[in-house]
Amino acid sequence: MVLTRMFSRRGFLHAGLMGATMLCALPALPAFAQSEGLYGPVAENAVRGGRLNMGLLVEPPGLDPFHQAADARIRITVLVYQGLFYESPSGEAVPLLAESYEVSDDNLVYTIKLRQGVKFHNGAEMTAEDVAYSYNYIRNPENGSPGAGDFSMISDIKAVDPTTVEITLSEPNASLPMTLGNKYGAVVPAGYFDDEAAKNLMNSESVGTGPFKLVEFVPNSHIVLDRNEDYWEEGAPYLDGIDFAILPNSASMLVALRNQRVDLVALTRPQDVQQVQQVEGLEIERWPSLGQASVDLGSETKPLDDVRVRQAISLAVDKEEVMKASIGDFGQVLGTIPAGLQERWGLPLDQVPMQGPDIEAAKKLLEEAGLGNGFTLTLTTINGYDWMDPAAVTLREQLAKIGVTVDIQRVDLGVWINNFRSSQMGFTFNDWASQPDPNLLFYRHFHKKPEGADFRNWNNDEASALLDEGRATSNPEERREIYNKFQTILAETVPTIMLFSPDHITVRSQRVQNYVQHPTGWYYGLARAYLSD
Repeated sequence: MVLTRMFSRRGFLHAGLMGATMLCALPALPAFAQSEGLYGPVAENAVRGGRLNMGLLVEPPGLDPFHQAADARIRITVLVYQGLFYESPSGEAVPLLAESYEVSDDNLVYTIKLRQGVKFHNGAEMTAEDVAYSYNYIRNPENGSPGAGDFSMISDIKAVDPTTVEITLSEPNASLPMTLGNKYGAVVPAGYFDDEAAKNLMNSESVGTGPFKLVEFVPNSHIVLDRNEDYWEEGAPYLDGIDFAILPNSASMLVALRNQRVDLVALTRPQDVQQVQQVEGLEIERWPSLGQASVDLGSETKPLDDVRVRQAISLAVDKEEVMKASIGDFGQVLGTIPAGLQERWGLPLDQVPMQGPDIEAAKKLLEEAGLGNGFTLTLTTINGYDWMDPAAVTLREQLAKIGVTVDIQRVDLGVWINNFRSSQMGFTFNDWASQPDPNLLFYRHFHKKPEGADFRNWNNDEASALLDEGRATSNPEERREIYNKFQTILAETVPTIMLFSPDHITVRSQRVQNYVQHPTGWYYGLARAYLSD
């Protein structure tokens, strides 16, 4: 199973006997173990049928897997749309719509055999023409997909025959199979976007190949998915459908749990766990994470264009204090990479430069930058991301110690996404999950334009060259050395400050069985969940 440490309600109560710091006494989570089967463990005696009710705090801005970048979208659309590969929690790309593949000796040509008998939600059978069309659409920057940069190394995609796709690269890319996953790797019928209304139609009907299909999306209310009766994997999914209730805040989520109006929720605040741990019939579980909470420092905003200012801010930040204010001990403080990638790909934590708190060193850097008398910054947070509110207050207090005044503004996710995609991030909190590969984590976000999106306007030539080298290198040890050099530059020049990886906390009714939370935070596990009698 993915889960390496899981706590039931009884486990939390036992921890509570240790004293008032119950929520701070839980042991750290070890590394992930690989799931059995796609999307989660295969249940031997699953009960089939029934509808699961799940609560959502953050509403996706849309359900278009080609043009919407929000994690809130990805969490749900992985159940509806599929790519050629599945992002295994162990860090491997496992064939999904692909059946097998071969790579040429020069690592430039991938010949992929497709799974046969796969049907789209509209009943049409998937062929290589559909796959080639979908990935050619994504990789064309004119089509406006935020995933285009992930495909920039592809020079040609063609259908060899109805069940074979050939992908040719301009340069080797060790993470190509993971790139062809579910985040921006959806396969839809050829020609789908010829219809000008196609993007909006994705909010009312789906054309994917996933285990569930979209029935209805009513903003500020609910999302309804039904079982895909033509799904290619026999016996899956177990549920007849999933009803997502979009709730306005954590308080309403807790009420819905107590009143049994929802069967499953993901919580982000430790105080919410405390409020439901005594409720009979609920199980609280803790899962490892590939997510990260961070602070981005967009260089388009003065005085963040001065590296000394960014370094001073980094040295002023006490990550442990920010995490405790936000989520208690339900997470791991980071250096330069999400917790789930640290052991395999991370720069050793004791080697990460510019880590605070070091107030005197931070003040000295501001003096050197001519800002010894301080300045004012606006910190942006996102409505619905509850951890950001206490984190913002804590960060404001920390930066006040070096003379920086922080004004806090809250925006809706759609506004934030527009700023993100236009590289006008400013000084903002961020909350995002990575696929388990360093190229997919770093390249699109931090490589200079036009190859990358460089959302923070970092424009670092040395770091971009290392990202090119890391992507082209297949030897794991050599790749790690390259990415460690990159992470050193990342920490030294501070386009972002990675704060912590929040553990995933789910609360479920005891009748919900076999649900495993994927470390990305995406809801793959609903394809394997079932409701007991």
